Amino acid sequence: MQGKFAASFQCCVLGVGQLVAWNTILTISDYYYQVFPDYHPSRTLTLVYQPFVLGTISVLVFVGQKIKNQRRVFTGYCLFVIGSILLLTVDIVTKGKGGITPFLLLSIVSAGFGVANALVEGAMIGDYSCIFPDLIQPFAAGLGVAGAITSVLRLLTKAVFQNSRDGLRKGALSFLAISLFIELLPMVQKHRARSGSNPVEPVEEVPPLSNQQLAHQNLDRVISLFLIYALTLSIFPGFLYENTGKHSLHSYPLVLVTCFNLSDALSRYITMVKPLKMQSGKVIVASVLARMLFLPAFYITTRYADQGWMITLTSFLGISNGYLTVCVLTQTPKRTYNVSEANALGNILVASMLGGIFAAVLCIVKLNLLHNMSDTFGAAGKPNLEKDMHHLHVV
Repeated sequence: MQGKFAASFQCCVLGVGQLVAWNTILTISDYYYQVFPDYHPSRTLTLVYQPFVLGTISVLVFVGQKIKNQRRVFTGYCLFVIGSILLLTVDIVTKGKGGITPFLLLSIVSAGFGVANALVEGAMIGDYSCIFPDLIQPFAAGLGVAGAITSVLRLLTKAVFQNSRDGLRKGALSFLAISLFIELLPMVQKHRARSGSNPVEPVEEVPPLSNQQLAHQNLDRVISLFLIYALTLSIFPGFLYENTGKHSLHSYPLVLVTCFNLSDALSRYITMVKPLKMQSGKVIVASVLARMLFLPAFYITTRYADQGWMITLTSFLGISNGYLTVCVLTQTPKRTYNVSEANALGNILVASMLGGIFAAVLCIVKLNLLHNMSDTFGAAGKPNLEKDMHHLHVV
């Protein structure tokens, strides 16, 4: 029991380390909006991040990985640490003055985090599927905990420096330093996700299944992960930062982001209670489709409800995101896979998740363009048919 707890804790730490760097950029968006007001940091950096994370995982899926998972994971965490150091260094050197050059450097760091994310996540899920599938749950929980930790720390650092001169920047720098320390923890953790069959080539004589066969056998999981994150990232975090207006709560967008992250993190432990875990692929898909009701719900809440309803709705978005993610990732496969197949399936599942995120980003960009065009025509006195689209950047 003690060994299982230690392994679960280590998996959770590795999960935290995988997302804390990127979540740092998202959570500190309130500061970046002040430093780079003309560049829409939350949305622009997400748009930079997504092609690199999706491109890297696509190469691993379609070309096949040529390196062992251990090396993939180590390389990914090194990129996370180096990028975190650069975030802190760039702000200190430029003294928070902003400008195009610091923003380009910030974009390069975001791209590096995308590559690192793709290297780590698929390898970890593939490894855990071979060693002990129950370890996927604490690793997935760590992904949610990363968001909760960064949100809470951001609120604390802002509160500490609220009344000091240049308090927003001091709080941001303190937050970056703490995040860097957290990112270093997985580097000193011994990666125990090893097995005697860890090489890429399987030891079995039976030819492994192709990517198409693996995807077909796990089609419900692939579709579910795509739709879960397509919906979530259509709303979080850009919508919460730019479309919820000004309210009486201090740092209201950050409060909403924190509510989402805390709900997402806590919900990833619900499946530890076996009767509460969804096992049927059809039930999971139906639940994922039912989440589409969040779209009209957020639209109506933004226009007609108060901040209490928005906080509640954002929390439910986080709960459903975390719970369904773990249900899909820990769902019992239809057959037992060898090492090569498990690694390939891990890459496929992560690719479907990242594909959903990328699809959401593209939809946001399209609607932003339509909104800008409608503003232009409206200013010219022409009918403004898209005047309300800015309330909800999703489809």
